[in-house]
Amino acid sequence: MKIHFIIHEAFEGPGAFLTWANERNYTVSSSKVYLEESLPIDSESIDILVVLGGPQCPDTKQEECHYFSAKEEVAFILSCIESNKAVVGVCLGAQLIGEALGARFEKSPYKEIGYFPIELTMHAAESQKFSHFKDCELVGHWHNDMPGLTQTSKVLATSEGCPRQIVEYSSRVYGFQCHLEFTLESITELIDVSIDEFNDIENQNYQQSPEYILAQSSVPMNSLLYKFMDKLVDEYAFKRK
Repeated sequence: MKIHFIIHEAFEGPGAFLTWANERNYTVSSSKVYLEESLPIDSESIDILVVLGGPQCPDTKQEECHYFSAKEEVAFILSCIESNKAVVGVCLGAQLIGEALGARFEKSPYKEIGYFPIELTMHAAESQKFSHFKDCELVGHWHNDMPGLTQTSKVLATSEGCPRQIVEYSSRVYGFQCHLEFTLESITELIDVSIDEFNDIENQNYQQSPEYILAQSSVPMNSLLYKFMDKLVDEYAFKRK
């Protein structure tokens, strides 16, 4: 299985996604956008595309961030979807998937930073890929925005702060506004470069302190991610036969 990561920033890497891929001896490649590495020429060498998060949004212009081209990424994501590849987006990545499918991202009702519960919907209860999730799961968050919805997409999980936490665009294409891939190492790096985010947490409904965040265990949500990805691989491999 060939996994390709689009990585927007050094401090927001694949985390548990990479652990999952390495433990299964999958072939891993990446486009480190922050180093101005190019996207793949085409999707032929990819089975699963994972588009990670970042401080940008789909409306960020290259004048604001010279190494980030939403237009190029959206076009590549769409080419992968049209080639029947499996595509998973996280945070910014989820929003870019929505954009690729014609669904505009929106501001989330609340900014969320920390570990907060998500509630699974009836659509998730009908999905075998999420059968290992409980009705309520504690997961990581770090966002201001949320992905857009198409006419056929299904919201699989919500939270008090954001109504679109997990979106199924098709049986092979998923957007996670939440961060099941966070590990202690990866979230430590993110906190270190984002310390100004915590200047006004007393006035934020869904923002926790760095100390509280770092005291949480990522192991349960990482396990949820591994099982989801295993099921996605199984479906992709079956339908490819």
